Amino acid sequence: MRLTVAPPDWTQVEIAVPRTPGELPGVRMAGFRHRAPAFVDIAMVAHPSVTLIVDLSDDEGLIYDAAGRSQKGSAFVGLLPGDVHAAGTLGECLQVRLSPVVAARAFGPAAGLTGTVAPFAEVWGRGAERFEDRLRAAASWDERFAIVVEVLGRRLNTSVDAEVAHIWQRTLAGQGRLRVDGLADEVGWSRKRLWERFRSQLGITPKRAAQLVRFDHAAHLLAAGEAIATVAAESGYVDQSHLHREVGAFAGTTPAVVAAAPWLAIDDVAWPVTPRR
Repeated sequence: MRLTVAPPDWTQVEIAVPRTPGELPGVRMAGFRHRAPAFVDIAMVAHPSVTLIVDLSDDEGLIYDAAGRSQKGSAFVGLLPGDVHAAGTLGECLQVRLSPVVAARAFGPAAGLTGTVAPFAEVWGRGAERFEDRLRAAASWDERFAIVVEVLGRRLNTSVDAEVAHIWQRTLAGQGRLRVDGLADEVGWSRKRLWERFRSQLGITPKRAAQLVRFDHAAHLLAAGEAIATVAAESGYVDQSHLHREVGAFAGTTPAVVAAAPWLAIDDVAWPVTPRR
């Protein structure tokens, strides 16, 4: 992860969330509009979801840089994208977070897009331009959220094993601290079968998924101002050194830098646990 050169001034950003979140299980959405378009350079932190960012800006918008490659406009950010940052003019965009299970059902097996930032149309396929045009033409954020629920809901055709979906949910609920062997026993599978089915359908191994979920939990504790030693203990790391290694592996930096990541600063607003009033 690269250091943020010009983080957004969140007091100048309007954030919209659905009035009734959870209409489509495994899908979360937030809309962002900068009152006065401004240049930003944002380091993005790994998250246990496949993220679709639809660029609705009238001007140049954002350019994503990952592994030395640049991607302009709307894009999918996969699981474990590595060193990714977005730079450009922050005008208006819609961010949709998809659980790996939903991503696999909508875009096919291994749609976790592990380690990639891909062009929107390349992943979405036929109808991508029309979908984006509908979102641009919508009169409100509520209408845009409804369009996503409608269109994405029609794409959920690919089957994902119930056992794989169950283990993903258990991994989230356990904040990445449950043992893979125990999860395999829960669904009556061998460890090998779990490993093969999970990776082939979600594009990530059960162990790596648990590490990602645990890292995300730790990152939010860091952003909340918790001491590094406390975060390490509460997140299930052996010690502070273990936490440092994991943060380095996922974000390429230190816990102190992750604590100041600009996206984490507004997570409670953009991704509320309870519906807005």
